[in-house]
Amino acid sequence: MKDFLPLMLDLSGKEVVIFGGGDVGERKAALFCEHAHVIVASREFTPRLTELSKKGKINLIKADLSETGISEYLKNAFIVIPATNDAILNEKIAELAGESGILIDRVDGLGDIIVPSVIKRGDIVIGISTHGQSPALSKYIRERIEEVITPGFAEMSRLQKEIREVLKTRVEDQKKRKTILWSIINDNEVWTALGESYDKAYMLASKHIDRNIND
Repeated sequence: MKDFLPLMLDLSGKEVVIFGGGDVGERKAALFCEHAHVIVASREFTPRLTELSKKGKINLIKADLSETGISEYLKNAFIVIPATNDAILNEKIAELAGESGILIDRVDGLGDIIVPSVIKRGDIVIGISTHGQSPALSKYIRERIEEVITPGFAEMSRLQKEIREVLKTRVEDQKKRKTILWSIINDNEVWTALGESYDKAYMLASKHIDRNIND
């Protein structure tokens, strides 16, 4: 059994090669093109893939899917996604990628990486995965967490970052800085204010600094 460790990867400048221009390849391309340089190699492409290509978000290659052709497309790949409608071909692509030490995102089983269901709130990113066993459960968990992790959490993240920078100039003791930041997170008035005005929330948070410095 594979042992996965959740990680955040910076894919900027990295190449993701997707084999297969159908619905699955389209879905993967739409996801990864926001973070990496995406190439889709296939004999045919969905209309949306063609549209993404015209917008400059992905590159499409009319592919030679022989072993030599596949190896050529793998040369600069960081992640490879075998997503053709041919299981044997997908296996061959995965085999060649594995021999080159390239990360593999399988759509028909577990590869080297799993793309989780994601919740994003500003700088906050939460990934949910069931190791591919139940996409429906991943979606259910995501929807339940979204009820709790509201957009206000993004504003709290921004507030914490800005107050932290202020504390670095005003409070030498790291433990005291941590105490102040924690007291802000636990202040219901600050959370309520975030729903009304960021400036109001910042003003209330700043009082925690003055209060702790004067104590």
